[in-house]
Amino acid sequence: MIGNYFMKEPIGKYALVLKESGKMIGAIEFRVDDWNKSGDLGFTLNRRFWGNGYMTEAGNTLLHLAFTILELERVHAAHDVNNPMSGNVLRRLGMTQEGILRKSEMIRGTLADSAYYSILKEEYTIRF
Repeated sequence: MIGNYFMKEPIGKYALVLKESGKMIGAIEFRVDDWNKSGDLGFTLNRRFWGNGYMTEAGNTLLHLAFTILELERVHAAHDVNNPMSGNVLRRLGMTQEGILRKSEMIRGTLADSAYYSILKEEYTIRF
C-alpha cells in the first residue's frame, strides 16, 4: 500500500522517517498548481508521534520550498474538523482558517466537514 501511494504520483510526496531508527512515521505531500501560483499541502502522521513537532518541521520545509524556490503566491490545506490536532499544525505554520466545507470529504465511509486554511507569500515572508 505504501509503495503504491508513493509510486502513483511520486513528485511532491515525501515520507517522514525518524533519523534514529529509519522508521517511517508519516507522509506529507505538496501539489502545485502553476496556473494559479498555488500549492496544496496534505499530511498524515502516526498518532504515536503526535505532539513532537515533526509535522510542523516538515510543513515549514515545504512552505520554504513553495515561497522561496517555487515562488508561489498561496498555499492551502484542509483537515477533517473532527481532527483538531491537524488544525493546530496548520495554525503553527501561520495559516489562517478560511472556512468550513460541509460534508466535503469521505473519511472511513462517512462524509465529514473540512476546515480550509491558507497562507499567502507576504504573510510567510513577514514571519521569517
